[in-house]
Amino acid sequence: MTHSFALHIPDTDLEPEPLDPERIVSGHPEVTGRVVWESPDGRRVRGIWQITPGVVTDTEADELFVVISGSATIEVADGPTLRVGPGDMAVLRAGDRTTWTVHETLRKAYEITL
Repeated sequence: MTHSFALHIPDTDLEPEPLDPERIVSGHPEVTGRVVWESPDGRRVRGIWQITPGVVTDTEADELFVVISGSATIEVADGPTLRVGPGDMAVLRAGDRTTWTVHETLRKAYEITL
């Protein structure tokens, strides 16, 4: 979208996003998402992302997100353990290696800078 807009995040339809099976530590988590804005150069992305319960690993981008619903514990290798739930804002640094333990289906709004 290139114009101003508003949307109700809890009701926004999301599309399936493949999750690399090698990243799944336990459970059967499924990921969905939707990009709602991307800069012309592709370096900034804003969107909505959701993951169902389970444990997954990731290498993060430079990201700021706000949890809309659900909860998770995010362990950052050589860093803090973040416990996030509705209304929480979190910042992840590019290159952070994380383990996400998703307790309840988590939906977040995010902005990533590449």
